[in-house]
Amino acid sequence: MKFYVLTVFPEIFSALEEYSVLGRAIKQGLIELSIKNIRDFATDRHRTTDDYPFGGGPGMVMLAEPILRALEQVKKESEGRAYTILLGPAGERLNQDKAKELASKSEICLICGHYEGVDARVREFCDEELSLGDFVISGGELPALILIDALGRLTPGVLGNLESLADESFSRGLLEYDQFTRPRELHVPEILLSGHHQAINNWRLKNSLLRSIFFRPDLLLNRELSPQEIKALKELQENLKEIFKKIKW
Repeated sequence: MKFYVLTVFPEIFSALEEYSVLGRAIKQGLIELSIKNIRDFATDRHRTTDDYPFGGGPGMVMLAEPILRALEQVKKESEGRAYTILLGPAGERLNQDKAKELASKSEICLICGHYEGVDARVREFCDEELSLGDFVISGGELPALILIDALGRLTPGVLGNLESLADESFSRGLLEYDQFTRPRELHVPEILLSGHHQAINNWRLKNSLLRSIFFRPDLLLNRELSPQEIKALKELQENLKEIFKKIKW
């Protein structure tokens, strides 16, 4: 998978090459980065990339022309294959389903806004706008890093164990079950030490459902439950009924 990034702060993205799983994937050629400094596409001697907004107001707005010149360069290099995303607050909210959809693209171009935003005419040349959430940060560079991480780890060959993708939080629409490791002398659910794989899987499903109920109930309300999940929820309901009967109120 190849990522093109248009930014006025290209040095931020150098950290990816040394970063854990993504760093290895970049060195192995599974993920490719092409970072374009928007200042290189400015035409004045000061390499200007922003100006005061028409109509007045605080802050500066990123100029359309340098961004569009950089985007034209990306289109030439990708032979028109790069799917262009503007990172901004008006876009669709990123979630795991959206990440899976975008991971099917072979080449993606990310436009990082900054200051008071990007000249609105840039949107006309983008395939979509994408948001990471309803909060304000200084620019699109950090969202771009997050998006590259989210999509990169879905790229075939990047993760050594594909099973780790299946059980992660949000991959199945639920929070992931609790994880434990050594030392076993501290409290660990006995079932995880039993070696009974079916019983362990059942415990993990119930634990995943419980964590989702307590911390993210919206995940359960916004999806269709599988037969296994319905059965596990009914068993949890019966267990809770028995506990409530024994509690001294």
